[in-house]
Amino acid sequence: MARLDRYILAQLLWVFGFFSLILVAVTWVNQAVRLFDQIISDGQPMLVFLEFTLLSLPMLIRTVLPVAAFVAAVYVTVNLLRSNEMAVAQAAGLSPFRLARPVLWFGLIVAVFLSVLMHFLIPAARAQLSQRQADIAQNITGGLLQQGVFQHPGEGLTVFISEITLEGALRGIYLSDRRAPGQRIDYTARSALVVPERDGPKLVMIDGFAQILDRRTGRMFTTTFGDFTYDLGSLIGPAGRRRAVQELTTPELLAPSSALIEETRASPARFAHELASRFVDPLMAVATALLGFSVLIAGRFSRLGFWRPVLTAVALLALIQMLANAMAGQALRGPGLAWLAVVPLMAAMAMVAATLAWAARRRRPRSRQPAMAQGEARP
Repeated sequence: MARLDRYILAQLLWVFGFFSLILVAVTWVNQAVRLFDQIISDGQPMLVFLEFTLLSLPMLIRTVLPVAAFVAAVYVTVNLLRSNEMAVAQAAGLSPFRLARPVLWFGLIVAVFLSVLMHFLIPAARAQLSQRQADIAQNITGGLLQQGVFQHPGEGLTVFISEITLEGALRGIYLSDRRAPGQRIDYTARSALVVPERDGPKLVMIDGFAQILDRRTGRMFTTTFGDFTYDLGSLIGPAGRRRAVQELTTPELLAPSSALIEETRASPARFAHELASRFVDPLMAVATALLGFSVLIAGRFSRLGFWRPVLTAVALLALIQMLANAMAGQALRGPGLAWLAVVPLMAAMAMVAATLAWAARRRRPRSRQPAMAQGEARP
């Protein structure tokens, strides 16, 4: 690697590390505030909050790194242009394509780190986070089973249990559900059982009575039941746990079995799109870094500064992101459309090649023959 490449690459890595820390910290604080309110309101200790925060960091870093790579490329290129170091390098005969080589190396380093995140760290972190959420949901289920106390597990819900036997049966159940607008349903039952299921715990009430009040009309309906099942899954979380596609390892995505598809309840197109994203998304860091560099190199000199090419680079990056979102929606329609995930990457690299070619053409030295001929014609 030439000395110039090492010089630019060192600046890119230093600025990238700085902006990565800043962006991760800002995003982490915003996410941690919401997570703190949710966990503390459920009565969980501070260690659970710290554990959840650490497990969410890989997903957070994966979102921030491509943006930090783009910002680092733009920042370093502006400094090189402002200090005329880039002009000196171009005057020495280095083309824009040659000057883009350290930016390419920088993008590949970021892509390798993103690949490790997406293939190993993020699936493991998601799986562990989902398992801990399921464990906490089970603890909350046990916390609801308190006798002789009016409990309010959620907004618009009231639960009262007269007695809990040693076998786990509930006696004298009262449940009031006021979550539906304009309606209130009160359940009373002689006994009940909490039955854990994969999609969430169920409260099976036996030998009960239900009162339905329509507040808009003021009418009340009553009915009796021998047994009635009330879903607690939406209230306190699932008792069992299904793995999501994002939790699967890359070998599992390469050849998903029918049992795995049944467990995740995801379509083959979702498997194919997730697999393609794990290979394509890291390379987007290369494209974003080169895009920021090439647009600034192709820009014209202005005494007003470099805000115009910077805004152009940001606009192109936003356009690429919009294209990626559109292609993701189309790719989920069928497993044979997973190749659409490569379209935004190809579009970004095409923009990079076009802008670098334009910059090389603009900086090509002009012929001096007309000027010399005009000088010879003077008397």
